[in-house]
Amino acid sequence: MRTLHVATGNAHKLIELRHTLEEAFGPVVLRSLRDFPDLAEPVEDGATLEENALIKARALFAHTGGLCLADDTGLMVDALAGAPGVTSARWAGESCSYADNVARMVREIAAVPLDRRQASFATVLAVIEPDGRETLLRGLCHGLILDAPRGTGGFGYDPVFLLPELGRTFAELTLAEKNARSHRGRAVAELVAWLRSQLGWEPPRICVS
Repeated sequence: MRTLHVATGNAHKLIELRHTLEEAFGPVVLRSLRDFPDLAEPVEDGATLEENALIKARALFAHTGGLCLADDTGLMVDALAGAPGVTSARWAGESCSYADNVARMVREIAAVPLDRRQASFATVLAVIEPDGRETLLRGLCHGLILDAPRGTGGFGYDPVFLLPELGRTFAELTLAEKNARSHRGRAVAELVAWLRSQLGWEPPRICVS
């Protein structure tokens, strides 16, 4: 069975990734950081999403030597001069929760009119092949920031990230709806195309007797 080593311990990210990969290719083994408890998480001190994704992918590749994937994601809010950006996951402080980050976002954006709350979510995927070749893939999504959370799905800033064309936040979408529109979903769609073209991954053949 195909195996992909994923440099995350985030269960939500793994669920979204598995959903898309298994739709495209059938069963896939995802080995996350939880499978390697002796591997210390690297320090994400890069200045860009690309640098941080590569830091994580290279650390896992050095440990496994297998096909490795890492992502880094940032929320860039225009009215906040692009913040929180590369610090999105820890914007409210080290070891902060999703709710802490959302609460800070609501505070920071409170005085900004809704029509000036444009924001972009970006995901960069870093893939390292067993021969050491590295590839970067990207996904981008545009939306608006709300002044209060809506919805119970998703994770991170999803409850305050509104898709104007749908009138719903990421947290109000089903997993399939989110994967079809989100920054991460678009990056993973690029990954699916790359796995097909570069590694020859295809869905299992169905034999009809």
